Amino acid sequence: MLLETHINLNGVRFLVLIIASTFVLSGCAGSTIPADSKTSAPPSATSTSVSSTSTSPGHVFVITMENKTYDEALRGHYTASLASEYAVATDYHAVARPSLPNYLALTSGSTWDVTDDEHHELTSGEDLGSELTLAGIPWRAYMEDMSDGCFDSPLPYVIKHNPFAFYGGQCPSNVVPLSQLDADLSEDTPNFVWITPNLCHDGHDCSVRTSDQWLAEVVPKITESAAWKEDGVLLVLWEGADEKDSSNHVPLIVVAPNLQSHYIKGYYDHYSLLATIQDRLGVERLGEAVHAQPIERLF
Repeated sequence: MLLETHINLNGVRFLVLIIASTFVLSGCAGSTIPADSKTSAPPSATSTSVSSTSTSPGHVFVITMENKTYDEALRGHYTASLASEYAVATDYHAVARPSLPNYLALTSGSTWDVTDDEHHELTSGEDLGSELTLAGIPWRAYMEDMSDGCFDSPLPYVIKHNPFAFYGGQCPSNVVPLSQLDADLSEDTPNFVWITPNLCHDGHDCSVRTSDQWLAEVVPKITESAAWKEDGVLLVLWEGADEKDSSNHVPLIVVAPNLQSHYIKGYYDHYSLLATIQDRLGVERLGEAVHAQPIERLF
């Protein structure tokens, strides 16, 4: 009797196992769906989080120049050679006047209703630098001739060209003198590099020839670095045009390894550039960059 009961129990267990195995196999077979028949909803058009196109944020370099129209800036011999060898946006525009609101737009997606070049203590955490710090992405802003911190350094450094000092009213440790760039390019280059020349070298107070010569000295340092060669892109832009150009039409030159020479067509502005940078670095877009058209064919 015991033997018979024992056999029956084993039989039940065996059947259960067979049934369970059949169910699992059937479920797996039924889950194979052709790629063209998936019905997942598309991403929301209002989403502010845009994934980077690479597994790492790569290296983004930005150099901000000053107060020249598109045609004026491209009269510089070296500047024109960069535009010819790589890519230039032919319909790129600043978004405000004077300088400061453009710098704020480039780093936060908003002018904050600022209409002057005075110091304003703005909310911390709503800017690109804060985003990168929170995400653990190394970044540095290099200020030429910043000799005594963000707030006390004399001319030819000016705080109005240092937007990172406005968010939270403090000078982040990531903001350093330009003299540190050479060492950083030869060692651990931050993923995001912002470079502000002094008032002469950016073209604000000096000629196109002077600013062009400065670019001819600084740009090769970047393009010879391992960070740029591996996965970098250099963006050279003019913060705004002078007063005689009401459209604020300025150049944006894109320098990247293996980038074929071409003109970047279509209307773009500072918000487009911020969107492009944030997409590349894998952080959320801010402010007007949320709805901006990113610049294509860069990476």
